[in-house]
Amino acid sequence: MSEAIAEADRFGTAPSPRANHLLIGHGEAEASIREAWDAGRLPHALLIGGPEGVGKATFAYRLARFVLSGGRAPAGTLEIGADHPVSRQVTALSHPDLLVLRRVSNDAGKLPTAIPAEVVRKVRSFFGSTAALGGWRVCVVDTLDEMNTQGANALLKTLEEPPENALFLLISHAPGRLLPTIRSRCRALPLRALSQEQVMQALDHLAGHMPDLSRARFAEAAEASEGSVREALALLSADRLAVRRATNDLLAQLPHVDSKALHSLGDKLQADREGGAESFMAAVENWISDRATGRVQSPGVRLARLPEVWEKVRRAAIDADVYNLDRKTFVFRIFASLHEAVRP
Repeated sequence: MSEAIAEADRFGTAPSPRANHLLIGHGEAEASIREAWDAGRLPHALLIGGPEGVGKATFAYRLARFVLSGGRAPAGTLEIGADHPVSRQVTALSHPDLLVLRRVSNDAGKLPTAIPAEVVRKVRSFFGSTAALGGWRVCVVDTLDEMNTQGANALLKTLEEPPENALFLLISHAPGRLLPTIRSRCRALPLRALSQEQVMQALDHLAGHMPDLSRARFAEAAEASEGSVREALALLSADRLAVRRATNDLLAQLPHVDSKALHSLGDKLQADREGGAESFMAAVENWISDRATGRVQSPGVRLARLPEVWEKVRRAAIDADVYNLDRKTFVFRIFASLHEAVRP
């Protein structure tokens, strides 16, 4: 596959999950799956859920390599070496008993917003024939969140009557939003957010593939990432850490905020309209969540007003996205809403 093809599961020049053999964290999940395999109780479908960027796809391909190799890994692990023929085939997406449903760029170089229906329809024919190598057949869906209702229903037909030695590895950032009929036919395998130290370890590993990463800012990015390697990479790109830092500084000033600093923050968001807005909103959402849940005690915050303020903030973010609003206007609107929750 040409590296020019855009893939939804990749971030910049970082290795794709199917080529990544370093699984950071999730030792309990790996041990539970290996135990099920050794006991002959591997379920036909696993719903691998958890926050974006914690290694769900890396885990799925790790398990796919293990199963397609016939379980030839050291005791207690799922690790199949990078030099194993199955590993090379999975990386190249050339293994005849592996089907991957995902978004890739079309002929115009654009990523579709959903997994195309024609891709989903391959499931029936894939599992309708015998395994090419006489072993297991594995289908990875990355992600179920990017599959429309029509595609999900098509997938459900095979999930309801799975053939022998068939394994579905279904990835989701928000399993609770999926069709209950799909969730009920899978074993849930939740993966938790990584620790700050684990995110740092992942960044150190990726630095060899992404030379533009600034090691000097790894610790700050890891701390702000909320356990997501992808979020840490996003913060490091286009200096979104500066947006996060400036937003936190202004939040700490509430209710008396420097208008010049608000204008400056708006300029930063204007320069990086999509990513800057994401970093800005992440900081605002954390500020509200920390106080609503009591993780942070702020005597001046009117807790009873937070639900209303949160709804105003959410609507402002939607309007900014839908109507492509000026980012300075967006910043001032958000802070005007936050001001309502803080006693002057």
